[in-house]
Amino acid sequence: MNIIIRKYNRRDIAPMTAIWNEVVEEGIAFPQEELLTEETGREFFDSQSHCGVAEDTDTGKVLGLYILHPNNVGRCGHICNASYAVASDARGSGIGEKLVRDCIRKARALGFKILQFNAVVKTNAGARHLYEKIGFTQLGVIPGGFRMKDGRYEDICPYYIEV
Repeated sequence: MNIIIRKYNRRDIAPMTAIWNEVVEEGIAFPQEELLTEETGREFFDSQSHCGVAEDTDTGKVLGLYILHPNNVGRCGHICNASYAVASDARGSGIGEKLVRDCIRKARALGFKILQFNAVVKTNAGARHLYEKIGFTQLGVIPGGFRMKDGRYEDICPYYIEV
């Protein structure tokens, strides 16, 4: 597997939508409940400040993605937010780390000063370990801040890093 991270293009919308929907359907990480269609996916991804995709150049297959956008406006507009999704059959192969590191570089290039994650689910140990390995700081715990797919509430842990 030879993974590169690049800016998405229109040909990537279908696989990006499928990967995004896979995470939404799992119901344990993203706050969204509605699945994207190819049309709403195109609108959603086009509305971001930047979208990166992880492509296996050996196969041409998109294996993951990230979205990057402002976390707030005005006096807090220098803070950005991002979400990451890796296809379930590609998880554990280092793609997430490549996506996060590329996102940090892109955030800096776009003039953001801080990358903040508002709602990392406490039980998402893989993501939390990765963010801490890269240098993110946990800001605390919000008890019961995320409703899991099964209806129970899980704590969320906000994180940030200066970019």
